[in-house]
Amino acid sequence: MKKIILASNNANKIREARHILKGTDIEICSLKEAGIVSEPIEDGKTFEENAIIKARATHEKSGMPVIADDSGLTIDVLDGKPGILSSRFSGPTGNDDDNNGKAVEMIRATGNNSSAASFVCSIAYIDEKGNIATFSGECMGKFILEPRGNRGFGYDPYFLVMEYGRTMAELSDEEKNLISHRGKALSKLAEYIMEVQK
Repeated sequence: MKKIILASNNANKIREARHILKGTDIEICSLKEAGIVSEPIEDGKTFEENAIIKARATHEKSGMPVIADDSGLTIDVLDGKPGILSSRFSGPTGNDDDNNGKAVEMIRATGNNSSAASFVCSIAYIDEKGNIATFSGECMGKFILEPRGNRGFGYDPYFLVMEYGRTMAELSDEEKNLISHRGKALSKLAEYIMEVQK
């Protein structure tokens, strides 16, 4: 079993990653479980740059293999916002409700009642030797103004997955992980690690 630190203490992300990588030879542990405090300044201009910043900071402190992700929502009528600011869209003290509320308010101000949108995820992986590989995933959909469903987290209740006709928050874990941005990126990572270990 290959033990890898996921550079996060977000319980939802940890649970999701473990579920997606279930059945592989990868064991995920959180920053807290690894006894690491890592809060680097995420000053990259892209999801990939921020993922690499987080992965490097954790690898430098642990010397262990590390996965770090940076992900978010891009909304077409908002010119790609919230983008890399997705988790702090409403400010440094904002929460999911605040972020979603701001997005809804901004879309309403454009005169639209929905917008094409996509979830984007970039994952940086650093192995024991410090080698870096990156992987990405994207899920296209529509941002709606009324929440539906009580599963998931973040923007999930407002993100309509067209092929299901349901929001991310209405999907089962299995359904979500098959089509989600993070699920796609982590699947590519798992394939890469298994190939390298051959």
